Amino acid sequence: MIRPLLARRGGVATAVAIVAVFSLAAGALALAGRDAPRRGEPTPSVLGVETPIEDPGGHALDSFHDALRRAAAQHGQARVIWWGASHTAGDEYVGLIRRSLQDRFGDAGPGFVSPVRPFRGYQSSTARIESGGAWQTVRGDRGAPGEYGFAGFGVESLGVGAWGSLDTSAARWGDRSVGSYEVFFMRQPVGGRFEVQIDGRAAAVVDTVGEAGSGYARFRVTDGPHRIQLRALDDAAVRVFGVAMERDRSGVLIDTVGIPGSRARAQLRWDDGMLREQIRRRHPDLYVLAYGTNESEDTAVPIRRYESDLRRVVGRLRQTAPDASCLLIGPSDRPIGAADGSWAPRPLTAEITATQRRVAADLGCGFFDLVAFMGGPLSMTEWASHEPAYGRVDHVHFTYEGHARLAEVLENALLAGYAD
Repeated sequence: MIRPLLARRGGVATAVAIVAVFSLAAGALALAGRDAPRRGEPTPSVLGVETPIEDPGGHALDSFHDALRRAAAQHGQARVIWWGASHTAGDEYVGLIRRSLQDRFGDAGPGFVSPVRPFRGYQSSTARIESGGAWQTVRGDRGAPGEYGFAGFGVESLGVGAWGSLDTSAARWGDRSVGSYEVFFMRQPVGGRFEVQIDGRAAAVVDTVGEAGSGYARFRVTDGPHRIQLRALDDAAVRVFGVAMERDRSGVLIDTVGIPGSRARAQLRWDDGMLREQIRRRHPDLYVLAYGTNESEDTAVPIRRYESDLRRVVGRLRQTAPDASCLLIGPSDRPIGAADGSWAPRPLTAEITATQRRVAADLGCGFFDLVAFMGGPLSMTEWASHEPAYGRVDHVHFTYEGHARLAEVLENALLAGYAD
């Protein structure tokens, strides 16, 4: 239950409705950071191979391209859910793609972001995340099956006063405008209450007590940069999955929902009903599964089991959002280091790549070969030793330069075949 707060005006109590509009003078608190390459500008990148999205059927991206055409004509939005592991969780290459597509097709909002940093490596390019008090993270890539939402994780308060906030006036590349917030939370029999403040003004108190399932609290604001804060009012737990930040206008909207260390099969642990409900609420035109790098070390998992699980994951998404386009992004090159300092290819990487290619073709998805983009097996050794480095010294993760190059090539691949 959501209970409006009361404001006094002329001695008369006036309800501040949950859809009340708040005004804010736009601030100019841009975070210092590296700028993104713009379309048409020369790039200093020398690594990374122009790689197409494989699409044997020729229609894997039709729905996404149709949505882009509507956005370009200012008749709708192109909406994307982007799942993945650590490459995705930092919202770096995805953030660069988001920025470029929004520059071209219109900015439909910052997307879905957790108001508390749930784990190391999680970032958002669309809002500054701050929090205080005691929180714990519930992760669907670990432990028992349960209610993790469509992002696969949530943050849960451990006591009264715990708070989390999102400030779009301090986004990575400057102010980000918001026209509405929708808090995704969990209803539970012994749930607590949380207060919502927008720009320092109390908006509502939300009670999460109820039958187990998804809950939503929506707030409209004057289009512009804003700060939203959630604060637990009880010792009873409040579980928040994230905040969807949107604008009432045409353009592109991308939800980045990565979890470091995760595998595609982890989605099978996420409560089926809750997952499907929340995906439909986000109504994507494209969903992306960027997994495989972590699976490349799972030598105890037979490749047949891997393929079976992957088919179940993709199949459920195809059933849930049958009209959406689908893209699988394969594992990155992750060589095995020897004691003498030499490197060798990781054998399972090629098998996972081949499996994803086969599953994508069978289920009508596109496939992007990340190893081929990097330059083939052992290419990470060159990425890590290059000046400037494109790969980190762990020979697993990318630097900003690596993410920027991936964003450039992948965006080109996503737009191949698109025509205004």
